[in-house]
Amino acid sequence: MVAAVLLAGLGVPAVGGAFGHPTSIPAVGVARPANATVLTINLTDQPRFAPSELNVSAGTTATFHLVNLGNYAHTFTLLAQPNVVLNASWSPAQLDQYVHQNGSLANVTVAPGAQQNATVPFNASTGFDTFEFVSLVPYQFQAGMSGFVHITSSAAGLIGSDNTTDSYSFVPDALVANAAHYPFNLDILVTNTGNLGHTFTVAPWSNYTLSPANFTTYFQAHAPLVSVSVPSGAGQSVWANFTVPGPGVYQYICEVPGHFANGMFGFLYVNVAPPPPAAAPSTAIIQGWILVGSGVLLGVGITLAATTAYLGRFPRPPADAEPPHA
Repeated sequence: MVAAVLLAGLGVPAVGGAFGHPTSIPAVGVARPANATVLTINLTDQPRFAPSELNVSAGTTATFHLVNLGNYAHTFTLLAQPNVVLNASWSPAQLDQYVHQNGSLANVTVAPGAQQNATVPFNASTGFDTFEFVSLVPYQFQAGMSGFVHITSSAAGLIGSDNTTDSYSFVPDALVANAAHYPFNLDILVTNTGNLGHTFTVAPWSNYTLSPANFTTYFQAHAPLVSVSVPSGAGQSVWANFTVPGPGVYQYICEVPGHFANGMFGFLYVNVAPPPPAAAPSTAIIQGWILVGSGVLLGVGITLAATTAYLGRFPRPPADAEPPHA
């Protein structure tokens, strides 16, 4: 099982709103308030949003300053439902129907060469969610014109990705994050590469290894850092947004009956070096881990790397004899 993962950090200013629902109707296409956080997004004829990933802080008013650099009109449509990832295979009519039924936090058309503002007020009770934005001009979303706004507790946050498979595995099954400050927000885009539904559930305590025999009672007593359902069907995706409280090794598992028992788990290493590669038998397939990427967050003091198993699994961290006590 050869896998790769890329995690990137973003240090861009501010947004928020109670589960994505603003306390008042957003003002679209008007002058931005003097105290707003301004996020500039370029709209191009590729068609793309640049940047397409933004970190914003909860509890502020954000103005999206939209600059159309191309010769075609585009829309900036910020979806109202958090943590959804729309299917790029939808027809323009299906996309329009979804937005009509579920609403948007902002929806503005930007003419060729023009500039527009979309101002969205949020309150301080916002969950640390992710909101997708798209262009509703026919076939622009289908060609890749979409992006995400990640709501964080500060301008510093990390984003990453993982995949689920029908062979009861996460690919990769090990992630590494190094942070200068705690707590910090981590947003993981989990994509289903098979047909079975799964969950992505992160244990709340570090340095404690769950087992198929105890995880149900464990989560009854201790709420996970995050638990999201990954819809069945290849290509279905969902965001897992959570706050990492401190350093250590955090286990993530699938809670669907039988999946964890068949090996569907992984580990998040936070400011902890992952274990060394397993020794390779002389005549067998090499087992171990590969460092596949790293990133530095300028100005926020966070570095990030990603590791993945190469035709094998990471060694588990040692389990505590008893769960740690709060």
